[in-house]
Amino acid sequence: MAERAVPRHIAFVMDGNRRWAKQRHLPAIAGHRAGVETIRRTVRAARERGVEYVTLYSFSTENWKRGDDEVGALMALLEETIRRETRTLVDDGVRLRVIGRLDELSERSQQAIAQSVHATDAGTKGTMTIAFNYGGRAEIVDAVRAIVREGLLPEQVDEAAIASRLYAAEHPDPDLLIRTGGELRVSNFLLWEVAYAEMWATEVLWPDFSVDDLDRALASYASRERRFGA
Repeated sequence: MAERAVPRHIAFVMDGNRRWAKQRHLPAIAGHRAGVETIRRTVRAARERGVEYVTLYSFSTENWKRGDDEVGALMALLEETIRRETRTLVDDGVRLRVIGRLDELSERSQQAIAQSVHATDAGTKGTMTIAFNYGGRAEIVDAVRAIVREGLLPEQVDEAAIASRLYAAEHPDPDLLIRTGGELRVSNFLLWEVAYAEMWATEVLWPDFSVDDLDRALASYASRERRFGA
């Protein structure tokens, strides 16, 4: 029997944390905290199934429009989670990357991110990437700005020139994009990178996303024939 295809890179739009909390008459941050637990089990399960890269859409450039209390709580949760989980990531051999406009975050948050990224840099058993203060259009804009700063001639600007200047240029493009929460849109996530990704969506809210749900997504992926436009 042929071995089942496994995506090398899965990207997640983790939708539904606030709705999960609202259904339980809890503050929004309770949903985000529950979502952190889902991240832990999902990343570990994905790695056990042979997935090398997991990228998680945690905070978009548009999320600043939310209430000050929620935004502040999310910033605190990011710092708390990164500091708490670093030891586990090191023990599991997982490398952490954080992408986005990190220079717009507080000095304290930037420091927590830098310390964890450095501590996990030797990991060889998978890469977990957090997209924080991230926007797909902003990423392309930043790549183009880098090209302008470097003075490339028009004839030197091609797809490879842009791709090499994206936030995580060393990552392979996602093979599978999973979205929870029942919505069917990309939401400005990895716009360049998901050009040929397979997509799988579920009504399940992110805090309730289970290993069984991950397995269903993987089974769906394995049943497809990828043509890349051919």
